[in-house]
Amino acid sequence: MTIDVDVQYASDFMPCPDAATIEQWVNAALASQQQKGELSIKIVDEAEMTMLNFDFRKKQKPTNVLSFPCQLPEPMRGDMLGDIAICAPVVNQEAISQGKPLFAHFAHMVIHGVLHLLGFDHENDEDANEMEALEVTILKTLGFADPYGVHIVHD
Repeated sequence: MTIDVDVQYASDFMPCPDAATIEQWVNAALASQQQKGELSIKIVDEAEMTMLNFDFRKKQKPTNVLSFPCQLPEPMRGDMLGDIAICAPVVNQEAISQGKPLFAHFAHMVIHGVLHLLGFDHENDEDANEMEALEVTILKTLGFADPYGVHIVHD
């Protein structure tokens, strides 16, 4: 499968996962759905994320991750899936407050963002349960614990 990930850093927050690590997480998410494609991930600071969150969701605060599926018409889209913005300081604050390892939480945000690009959402309980179960499964393949603290039993 062809996967092209462009990782950009627009935040001075450290430590931050390197591009190769982020690409590994993207690959795991796409492979779980037997997908290929191109996408970009931009690691941003709180000011940029606040602006994006206001412009696209009318919320005047930073958030952890935003996904922007490609809006080009099918013939022009090619393999482009879209763009993801991840706010490094927010992810760090959440990891601390939730008692999670920082890179485990970063991995979760990358996978969450990629799944949104693939059309998954959490607008209702059924969709949220499906998306969360998929996130848990993908994170497990990468050696990370369940970020929701729920034990899902599969037959």
